Parts: sequence; structure tokens; C-alpha cells
Amino acid sequence: MAMAAPIIQIVGYQNSGKTTLISQLVTDLSKRGLAVAVLKHHGHGGHPALTGDDKDSTKHFQSGAIVSAVEGDGVLHVMARHDRALADNLSLLQSFQPDLIIIEGYKQEAYPKIVMVRNEQDARLIHQLEAVMAVVYWPESKANAQANEATITAFQLADNHIAQWLQETLHLSNHVDK
Repeated sequence: MAMAAPIIQIVGYQNSGKTTLISQLVTDLSKRGLAVAVLKHHGHGGHPALTGDDKDSTKHFQSGAIVSAVEGDGVLHVMARHDRALADNLSLLQSFQPDLIIIEGYKQEAYPKIVMVRNEQDARLIHQLEAVMAVVYWPESKANAQANEATITAFQLADNHIAQWLQETLHLSNHVDK
């Protein structure tokens, strides 16, 4: 039986670079042979925008299906209507046997976190949240000094060593190594 994949959260305020960092991490970790699953918290209220209103799976979902999925060419796109706990969503992602699960958002959850800091006001998250293991700051912020004072690993947004640090810190081995 496969072991559960480690989970890391990328948290920060809107427009702090979460999606940009996650996209870069997924690209870099995938190049290293790691399978990465991502779960985004849509924390802005309302339903996430659905794309492709002319697609059958979207029409099924809009008609009231609790789950609508479409598979093609090795890609499974799932839309679901439910009010389930984060743990339930993570259980679904674990079924795909990833090497790592990255969560975007859910600031108050207790998983290990990388905090995105765009400006000095964002830096307060470093001390407000639990399980912060690293901070990624924008060059114009002064959060680096605050992060170092708190003995938390700090990176600049453009640092290309974050994926390597994450792989080493979480002891991730790729599918080839398993």
C-alpha cells in the first residue's frame, strides 16, 4: 500500500504570488520526476468561474449534477458540488498517489506552510499562522529580516532553489526511486 503524500500549504493574501509560486514548483518538481497534486481554496466567495459553458460536462454540472467529469487523452477534469471538509478533498487527491500535495490557501489549517509576503503588512502572517516553515518574499518587502529573526527559512520570489529545498526538506523521492 502506498504511503500518503506529504502536504505543504502555500498561503498569503490575494495577489501575493501564490499561484505563480505553485506553478513554478509544479514545473520544477515535475522535471525532477515528482508527481504533484494541487488543491486550491476558492476563498473569494461564490463559485469558481466555470470555463467552457458549451462543453457537455459543464452543461451537466450546471444542470445540477453533483459531480461531472470528463476524461480524454489521459486528463480527468472533475467538477463537484459538495460542502466537504478539507480532509475529504485531500483523501480524494491521495487516491491519485502523488509524491506531494500542494494546497493553495486554507490559512488556518495546520499543515506545514510557505507564506507569501508581498509587502510589510503581509509579514504579520509569518507570526500569526502555525506550522510556518518558510517565507517567500517580494524583493521590495522587508520581511526577510523578520523571517530570519524568527529562524524561518526565507527565499526571494525569483529564487530558483525553492523546489530543491522543498524536495530535500520533505524527503521527496520520485516515482523512479520508489
